[in-house]
Formats: sequence, C-alpha cells, structure tokens
Amino acid sequence: MAHFGSKGWLVKQLKEAGITHHPDERRKLEIYKASVLYRLYQKYVLKDK
Repeated sequence: MAHFGSKGWLVKQLKEAGITHHPDERRKLEIYKASVLYRLYQKYVLKDK
C-alpha cells in the first residue's frame, strides 16, 4: 500500500487514469522523480475532477 502523495501513490493514480507511459518521452512512469509525476498528475488527473 502506497502512502498518500508518495511516488508509488502517484504512479498508481496515473495508471488508474490510463497513463502508463510519459506522454512526451514514451518511457515508463516508474523511472521519473516524484516531482515529474506530480506535474503529470495535476495535468491529467486533477484536470478532469
């Protein structure tokens, strides 16, 4: 179980939203830092809410 706001939690949320790879670089989400993942989370997941 990932803690709220951790890198693992961000990866899980992005994958549930259907994003498994970085939209521009096409690399797996797991290799990116939490700050990059949080920007993707804000752009693609929070935008829809």
